[in-house]
Amino acid sequence: MHGFETRAIHAGQDPDPRTGAVITPIYATSTYAQDGVGGLREGYEYSRTANPTRTALEECIAALEGGVRGLAFASGMAAEDTLLRAVLKPGDHIVVSDDAYGGTFRLVSKIAEPWGISWSAAPVTDTAAVRAAVRPETKVIWIETPTNPLLSVADIAGLAAVAHDAGALLVVDNTFATPYLQQPLALGADVVVHSTTKYCGGHSDVIGGVLVVSDAALGEELAYHHNAMGAVAGPFDAWLVLRGLKTLAVRMDRHCDNAERVVQLLERHPRVSQVLYPGLPGHPGHDVAVKQMSRFGGVVSFRLADGEQAAVDVCDRAKLFTLGESLGGIESLIEHPGRMTHASAAGSQLEVPGDLVRLSVGIETVDDILADLSQALG
Repeated sequence: MHGFETRAIHAGQDPDPRTGAVITPIYATSTYAQDGVGGLREGYEYSRTANPTRTALEECIAALEGGVRGLAFASGMAAEDTLLRAVLKPGDHIVVSDDAYGGTFRLVSKIAEPWGISWSAAPVTDTAAVRAAVRPETKVIWIETPTNPLLSVADIAGLAAVAHDAGALLVVDNTFATPYLQQPLALGADVVVHSTTKYCGGHSDVIGGVLVVSDAALGEELAYHHNAMGAVAGPFDAWLVLRGLKTLAVRMDRHCDNAERVVQLLERHPRVSQVLYPGLPGHPGHDVAVKQMSRFGGVVSFRLADGEQAAVDVCDRAKLFTLGESLGGIESLIEHPGRMTHASAAGSQLEVPGDLVRLSVGIETVDDILADLSQALG
């Protein structure tokens, strides 16, 4: 098998056979001429079902994650919703991380629960606690690692064993780590989820999501729902994500380099009470992260000793860091999770600390990043 960077540039992306174009075209078409009734050219009939640009992305992301099937969606949440409705039915149960992305929590608690799905939250850092949360009707264990926004680390192989002992699927949201830094399917996961809006796209110019699976039969079932439910990635969005994947490796190396320098600054700053980053030897999940990640990513969270208002003030004073939701783009972003991305979890078991700030460390000149963060901290 070729190396990661080679697969990112070439998997699913052979030169166009007619023109020789080395970059996959944007097939901006809704339908396809047929060679007689039922005579499909290369299997294409309607772009909700399949589109050559989307096919290229799906083949590429599957190759990068080491899966047998990839499916590209209009957003990360569309991917999550399609997955849950494909593999669950009313009366089933799901275990989710007690430190989950706010959108995932909202989907499970406000959309799936009224449909008849029960759920429990458990700390994914504690394999025994996740096992204790499993019920006879549990069909999915859903984890992020590292988690959003507390950057907790789950033992993927250990939780895969828990899920499979219960006859359930282990779903891993690999958005923060990316396939460059972590390979959940190789560790026993059944499904990998990405918001390709983040690092896979990498330029804050596209919304998208993907599912990658290790089992062909599950892939076929998800593909049926993908088409039937229709939340598919459009050709231009698929092309933007495919373009982003080509530089994922080099971008992630710079994100990680810059994040490590940010962590050093935060570790010695008197106003910071705690730095959350899996690369720190003192991080509770560091040893597990070392085993299953090649590096530790570009997201850094930290807590302010002076409380919530101090955290809000840091966000407001930042200049190079853009105050905004999302992450994984080339530019540095700063946010207050409790009032922004995770506001939907307020008052629940998944509520995040008010004194928490989350950084998506970009690929700008690192000295500029450090100077802006220093002045924002005061």
